[in-house]
Amino acid sequence: MSSKKDTNWTLVPASERDIAAVRERCRQLVRRRAMLSAGVAAVPVPGLDVVSDLRLFALLIEDINQEFGLSAEQIERLQPKFRLIAYEAAIGVGGMLVGKLVTREVIVQLLRRSGLKAVARQAGKLVPLAGQLASAGIGFFAFRQIGYQHVEACARVAQELLSAGVHRQPA
Repeated sequence: MSSKKDTNWTLVPASERDIAAVRERCRQLVRRRAMLSAGVAAVPVPGLDVVSDLRLFALLIEDINQEFGLSAEQIERLQPKFRLIAYEAAIGVGGMLVGKLVTREVIVQLLRRSGLKAVARQAGKLVPLAGQLASAGIGFFAFRQIGYQHVEACARVAQELLSAGVHRQPA
């Protein structure tokens, strides 16, 4: 039996209150994963944090998309007009990972955008203890910020779909 969540029954949130609840659950998830990322970043093994961040972030994006009913599989189940609204809204809010199959290459591109932070984290590892703590702190804030941005993009797409009446669509 697979441990993957069954996406066939997860729908786009049906009300403003549902969107707010999903947003808060996802923000908590982001904070937990950011703490895990920071813990790995504090370990003085070069490159370990990057590999860990790639995996943690890919899983985080998939989990957030599913929570909002916006994974690639879930969007494909929508009626064509709602599918179009979902993709147009994702483009409009800059949510490049909303409704997308998350690949290692996409995550690497996204993490490269915060390349200065990665350089600072790696450089910080050269200074014992203080560097490790700085690296963990920078990692936590960068991971959290990127995660929060994705949560907000998904919330805006869900709001657009709610406004268009997608929640009334049978599954």
